[in-house]
Amino acid sequence: QSQLVESGGGLVQLGGSLRLSCAASGFTLDYYAIGWFRQAPGKEREGVSCISSGGSSTNYADSVKGRFTISRDNAKNTVYLQMNSLKPEDTAVYYCAAGPSCVSWMFKRNGDFAPWGQGTQVTVSS
Repeated sequence: QSQLVESGGGLVQLGGSLRLSCAASGFTLDYYAIGWFRQAPGKEREGVSCISSGGSSTNYADSVKGRFTISRDNAKNTVYLQMNSLKPEDTAVYYCAAGPSCVSWMFKRNGDFAPWGQGTQVTVSS
């Protein structure tokens, strides 16, 4: 069974850091772009970042540019999201998902992504 599992979320103060992990099982991440998404209460799911299958291309939402860094370790079948200078508006459930390319992420074609992880909660207190 192909699945993704996120971890690393938690409660952090304004300006703090967290590193999220997205680990795959049942399939190899090598051939997939991986997107990170988040959904805050009462809001639509939004794209946060995306990394190409080889890791040579990365994309970020304007709201996180300069603060978040996406990376991948295909040998560990894992993608990471390093989040620095966290703000209360970053509070959300964060999901990772596998997709054909980051073009789908850029054009918000969330339906192109599967599987999705179950999500990990990130809460930033002020």
